[in-house]
Amino acid sequence: MAALELRHLRYLLAVAEHGNFTRAAEDLHISQPTLSQQIKQLERAVGVQLLDRTGRRVRLTDAGDVYVDHARRALRDLSAAERAVHDVQDLSHGHLRLGATPTFAAYLIGPLVAEFHTRHPGIVLTLTETTQDRIESALLADDLDLGIAFTGSHLTGITAAALFIETLGLVTGVQGADPSPEPLPAQALHDQQLALLSGDFATRSHIDTYFAEHRVEPRIIFEANSIQSIIEIVQRASVATVLPDAITHDHPHLVPVLLDPPLPARTVALLYRQGAYISTAARTFTQTAYELVGSRGYTSPRR
Repeated sequence: MAALELRHLRYLLAVAEHGNFTRAAEDLHISQPTLSQQIKQLERAVGVQLLDRTGRRVRLTDAGDVYVDHARRALRDLSAAERAVHDVQDLSHGHLRLGATPTFAAYLIGPLVAEFHTRHPGIVLTLTETTQDRIESALLADDLDLGIAFTGSHLTGITAAALFIETLGLVTGVQGADPSPEPLPAQALHDQQLALLSGDFATRSHIDTYFAEHRVEPRIIFEANSIQSIIEIVQRASVATVLPDAITHDHPHLVPVLLDPPLPARTVALLYRQGAYISTAARTFTQTAYELVGSRGYTSPRR
């Protein structure tokens, strides 16, 4: 009966997601009559109607909404339990699901993943590059094992472990470089054309906060959700951007411009779901991350 109950839960979640028995049945690769019968069995078992079938779209009843919430958590915890049972302690094989915000792809992810792969070539690592709020949501849904983002306010259920301090600065291309060694006042940014990450990224929010605090209304001529695209245009046009210093140091065609006051630093963190099972691969990746940032001279948050 336990296996049948699990099937019932998965069927109910599919109908709730699609709002339609036909599409849910197609997604589950079963017939619609079979799906309807299974849902009715579940409703009889719990003694309450879970779905409202009277409209054009199938909707959860109030009881169904509560039941689905618990069902999702039950299946998530079961999936975590199965991974824990099959976790390979010697790291000869396994899988790690990592999420990271875009700026890290430009200077941290490459060397970190390369080092981890050199040490543990049997581990398959899947990287998702997205915004911090989506990383945290994916961690809570058990779609990711680990995230790399920033400390600050987090969704309930997310734990952040400080990794290093990231400093940011204004950057231009060689052709647009200002030869003056004097810091540029923040208000001078009124006259500077900028290329920045789009507004749904944490880095852009950090920059916008700086602008607001110093009453700067930036002339943003280019926005992108890719650091590489920003770097390409800055190297080829008379525009500036804001990048982590670690990226600037790795690109000889980028020139840092001192700001007064400087942009505030921020703390990079490894993100986890509270209470989640942490696999051997995730624990080892975490250790590798701390060793790498130490070897590259990044500022420790404990200094």
